[in-house]
Amino acid sequence: MANNLTPFHVAIPVHNLAECRKFYKDTLGFEEGRSSDQWVDFNFFGHQLVIHYKPKSNEELHTNPVDGKAVPVPHYGVVLDWDTFETFSKKLTDKGIEFVIAPYIRFKGLPGEQATMFFLDPAGNALEFKAFKDMKQLFAK
Repeated sequence: MANNLTPFHVAIPVHNLAECRKFYKDTLGFEEGRSSDQWVDFNFFGHQLVIHYKPKSNEELHTNPVDGKAVPVPHYGVVLDWDTFETFSKKLTDKGIEFVIAPYIRFKGLPGEQATMFFLDPAGNALEFKAFKDMKQLFAK
């Protein structure tokens, strides 16, 4: 794993720009950057997340079984440090986020032990946030 990771950029579709802007800014607490009437940039834990308007589609949420849970595909998110994950997951729980998969520990005592949680934004985009007590375990087999 590189020591000097550079920020990633991800752009996702949303069918209601105003509702999703409020969710990412007020609910998740992400700082807003540049915007237009078609898109909004956010500081996504130091990465660039852009929500772009796209008319609503009728696609259903697809899931794959992982660790006995129905993991939404596709999904995106950030690997956080352990303390940030705990603080962020508590904040989301306190705000009443409806989790697809509530925060829990996967692979407890095994290589790759991690905390993880999944939830949807108002447009139905799946987000995963995870953390490792030992970041060297990120790619452990």
